[in-house]
This record gives sequence, C-alpha cells and structure tokens, in this order.
Amino acid sequence: MGFFKKRSVDDLGEKKRDMPEGLWTKCPSCAESLYESALARNQRVCANCGHHFTQSAPERIAALCDEGSFEELDAKLDSVNALGFKGYLDKVKAYQEKTGLGEAVVTGRGNIEGQPVLLAVMDFRFLGASMGSVVGEKITRAIETATKERKPVIVFSASGGARMHEGILSLMQMAKTSGALARHSEAGLGYISVLTHPTTGGVTASYATLGDVILAEPKCMIGFAGPRVVKETTHADLPPGFQTAEFMMEHGLVDLIVQRKDMRSTLAKLIGYMSKTKVAA
Repeated sequence: MGFFKKRSVDDLGEKKRDMPEGLWTKCPSCAESLYESALARNQRVCANCGHHFTQSAPERIAALCDEGSFEELDAKLDSVNALGFKGYLDKVKAYQEKTGLGEAVVTGRGNIEGQPVLLAVMDFRFLGASMGSVVGEKITRAIETATKERKPVIVFSASGGARMHEGILSLMQMAKTSGALARHSEAGLGYISVLTHPTTGGVTASYATLGDVILAEPKCMIGFAGPRVVKETTHADLPPGFQTAEFMMEHGLVDLIVQRKDMRSTLAKLIGYMSKTKVAA
C-alpha cells in the first residue's frame, strides 16, 4: 500500500458557488488581473500599463463635471421604428434595461472647474453607440442650447457609426448635427470634440471631426471604415498604427492626446482660453 495517495477533484468537495462575479478584469494590453473596484476608482485606466478601458457615460460625466452641477437634457426622447425594422424596438428596450440609459448618448448642462458647458457623452455599451435619430436629435439640441445660452459645447464620441436599423434617417443626422455646429461657430462660440475608443463611421465623418480643438484618448481607434475594408478597397498595405489616435495626431487630424486623468483640467484650460479669444458675432 502506498504512503501517498493522489487526490482527485472529487476530494475537494462541492464547488463553492458564493464567489461574486465581476471582481476582477483582465487588461487586454498587459494581461494584468485588475481589481474591478480599483479600476473604477482609477477612471477605468490600467494602473500597470495605462490602457484606457471603455468608460460609461455616467462614469465620464461624474469624473468631468463639478459635483452636483450636471443637469441632463432630453432624457425622455425615445426611438421609433420608422422603417419597420424587425425587432428593432425590442432591441432598444433590451439595451435600455441593460445599461439604464434611454439612448446611446447623454446630454446636459454642467460645470467643469466652475465653467459652464453643454456636454454630450456617447456610451458604447448601448448598441455600439450607433447614431440613430434620437442620438442625432439629442446632440443637435445640446448644440443649439449652447448657442442660445452662449456656452461652449463638448462632445465625447465613441461609436460604431450610423445605426443601420434606421437607414437614411440615421445618415441624415450627419447633416443635422454639422449644421448646428456651423451655426454655433458663426455665433463665435467654441466646440471641443473628444474622440474615444472607437470612433468610426458616420460619427467620424460629421461632428466628431469638426471641433475647433480635437482631443483623443491614447491609442483609441479613429476611422471611417475598418482597416480590412480600407485595405480591400485601396489594395495597399496599411502603415503601422493606422487609425490610432497617435497616427491621427501625427497626420494632423487630432490636436492633442490626453490621458483620462488629465482630461478635466485640460478641458477647463481650453474652455477658459476659448471664452477669452472667441469673438461674438
């Protein structure tokens, strides 16, 4: 008879089922296991390598705005199924329940270091932050409110592009938002666009790239079509880092890459600068 007996899995007893889920998150950049609550306190940035995880709209607003200053606008705007796309409204309802948001963008008034702004923050959790009629309408109304109240406007973009469920109605939002921004600029007021991961499609081709100043978070993807589509269309090898924020800054689309921890102070400085230099129409 052997002195040692190899233990089997059955010897370990019943598997514990009381371990809470979602305690740890693995960083896709450095593979470090990150404690979820610590990651949230660090604005969802990996403390080991600096990777910027996707941040929800409520998280971003809380990190940017002075405490208690944010007042949401148009929270009750809801999508309609104008084209009769099968299951569309059920899908919207499911994402509303999952995220706690009414749509893929949150807009409102707020103060950043005491300075009033109109803010629009897209949330990639909601249908890939695709731009439908409600998203375009909410952003347009925020811009128009900023123009009327003579305040700067800041838009945080993160989107897979136009919402296919709404067809041409979605594409029309490109012109609507761009027109509102043109009137805002004619009034001598500032617009800051912040690009986050990923910013693509019709959003990139409209309000995301129309800022007086365009900021971006590190290593975020910025482009119109995906790299595979671009390569198949151009039949050319794409350069290293193609469609990253760093590549876009090198080629003139992005003005400044800003770490998330520095975003609030950077925006405050830009708002202050714009308020002194913009000339009223």
